[in-house]
Amino acid sequence: MSHKFKIGQQVRQARQHGSADRGGAVSSIYEIVRLMPEERSGEPAYRVKSALGERAVLEGELTLAP
Repeated sequence: MSHKFKIGQQVRQARQHGSADRGGAVSSIYEIVRLMPEERSGEPAYRVKSALGERAVLEGELTLAP
């Protein structure tokens, strides 16, 4: 499976059930900073950053930001 998003694209992370909103709209937009290897399930992973810092996320958790 290949990566759907490219470095530099703006994405939004889908809310996780039970997670608190920690910073409003600004923190919901991330920039792709690195393409990571696929997980064991075959799903591509990414390193993303926002005003709150960096994190690793799976492709299924992301949508392209308008």
